[in-house]
Amino acid sequence: MIAETAETFLVSQSSSERVRAAMATELGFDENLWAQITQEMGWQLTHIPQQYDGLGLGYVELCILFEHMGQNLLCAPFFSTIALGANALLVAGTDDQKAEAFVAIAAGESRYALAYSDGSRCWGCESVTAEYQQLDDGVIELNGEYSFVVDGHTADKLIVAAREPGSSGRDGIGLFMIAGDSPEVVRQWTPTMDQTRKLASIKLKGLRVAIDSAMLDMGNAAQHLDNILALANIAQSAEQMGVADKSLRMSVDYISERKQFGRSVGSFQAIKHKAADMMTKAEAARSAVYYAACIADEFLADGPMGDQLLEAASIAKAYCCEAAFFNAGCALQLHGGVGFTWEYDVHLYFKRAKAAQVSFGDTAWHKERLAAMVLEAV
Repeated sequence: MIAETAETFLVSQSSSERVRAAMATELGFDENLWAQITQEMGWQLTHIPQQYDGLGLGYVELCILFEHMGQNLLCAPFFSTIALGANALLVAGTDDQKAEAFVAIAAGESRYALAYSDGSRCWGCESVTAEYQQLDDGVIELNGEYSFVVDGHTADKLIVAAREPGSSGRDGIGLFMIAGDSPEVVRQWTPTMDQTRKLASIKLKGLRVAIDSAMLDMGNAAQHLDNILALANIAQSAEQMGVADKSLRMSVDYISERKQFGRSVGSFQAIKHKAADMMTKAEAARSAVYYAACIADEFLADGPMGDQLLEAASIAKAYCCEAAFFNAGCALQLHGGVGFTWEYDVHLYFKRAKAAQVSFGDTAWHKERLAAMVLEAV
């Protein structure tokens, strides 16, 4: 039912025309559509616990939504608010922070973003270069810069990672909740290749916040950050699986209609082989995503699981991003010359697939992490 409802809604409300209209704006989404998602569909409630007025469903159900959002290139701050913001609260939020934030998220009144990376090619805790310092009066001062912050220029609330001065690697990491419109927070939209998902750069210049802005385990929050990013990678993998599936379906529709030498292009054996390869990629990606989603459900229900969550997330991310890029590239080829034109949507899926390859860790980074896990276990 979730899948059918999502497909019906997004086919009409996230059509090609509406996606193109939203991506042409700096805001990056239609506020009326976001109101529909939060007020009518209630998708933001999916995996928020019932004690915070959520539906209390699981990550599998959430990934069903992300799959269909990927298929339709939804332009909305859903990924940033739910896959990053809500997950950060579930993993590292205090009881008071959860109670306050989830009420606002559930009502559709707050949009969140996560800022942690300085833009280097490292995508774990090593990429945190912003610093925090606890002052004598119990106030915390934050300074630093962040890059590639999804919807960072429009979010009401920011969850930022920073480290103690002089620390490095996984040491000294803290997570903090701050207001996005603070005068000491300088935000700038950063145009990128993927126009359907907006990124921003953020600078914190002497921002002072109360101690209750700190999330759990200040100074020792590296594992929390790892888990938040793992959950985000699983959600993004579900989107990419949707991109891979939609690229296949668009291609099959086109090659079934396109005629050459008196017959449909899809009847040629070489074209069939290409479509079969795309189908294999999409189905294997689906298996990786929903396996990882099941692991995420166990983590959110039962707590720490060692490296199992990180392992499942890296498997899904490494495979799904490659599958999406492969299928989107094949779709360009199967569409022939028109695949490169602005009028067809193939290029939008190709750009989303490429952009996702290098966000939250590229394929090589995740494979290196998996290899390190294997060596550590030997």
